Amino acid sequence: MSGILEGKRVLITGVLMESSIAFHAAKLAQEQGAEIILTAFPRPTLTERIAKKLPKPTKVIELDVSNDEHLARLADLVAEELGGLDGVVHSIGFAPQDALGGNFLNTPFESVATAMHVSAFSLKSLTMACLPLMQNGGSVVGLTFDAQYAWPQYDWMGPAKAALEATSRYMARDLGKQNIRCNLISAGPIGSMAAKSIPGFSDLAAVWDSRSPLEWDLKDPDPAGRGIVALLSDWFPKTTGEIIHVDGGLHAIGA
Repeated sequence: MSGILEGKRVLITGVLMESSIAFHAAKLAQEQGAEIILTAFPRPTLTERIAKKLPKPTKVIELDVSNDEHLARLADLVAEELGGLDGVVHSIGFAPQDALGGNFLNTPFESVATAMHVSAFSLKSLTMACLPLMQNGGSVVGLTFDAQYAWPQYDWMGPAKAALEATSRYMARDLGKQNIRCNLISAGPIGSMAAKSIPGFSDLAAVWDSRSPLEWDLKDPDPAGRGIVALLSDWFPKTTGEIIHVDGGLHAIGA
């Protein structure tokens, strides 16, 4: 029996550690029949080492999503390897240290601009760089952290994720005529490299211990990875502009 991504070609960003959601999305995508290619920055060699733990070998391309030269060459590099694309996974987020950890009111605009560029605008720039390869439509899936609320310690990454969520809706509007869907997975906290860069991350994660209807495991990125693979598949053919929560149900619970 073939997998739900049989014959699909997917570009996946953000594979930094075996514990990352992107790694599990890549692993599941391969297990479900997809050919994949990875991008990495600033240490492609780190991603190449992690990629050896995937079921099948895969190429890693260096890609800084804030670098126009990197974006301009991306389509050619991917075409050499896969010929085209059916899916793109955006698992990229970054904010300077002075934009996190309780410094919200004192963060300079330069740091906010960096967070917005890398974490939100890059969804558009990455997708547009891949667009020439998506001639038969496809699916773009990004990762957010529920931007409806102000979270402890998260500071300017919160507005950056709100911008990401709005960007996804506008992309869904403008790319629908090309049969390209754009959706987000809103995942609960995972003890990934990105999470460890947030000062006081344990305070944020502790919210799930007391309020999540389903037991949440900080060490298990598999549920979010499954959500990404589902959205990449043809099982959501008319779903776009959506945010699907994979957070143990916490988003539905009040105080």
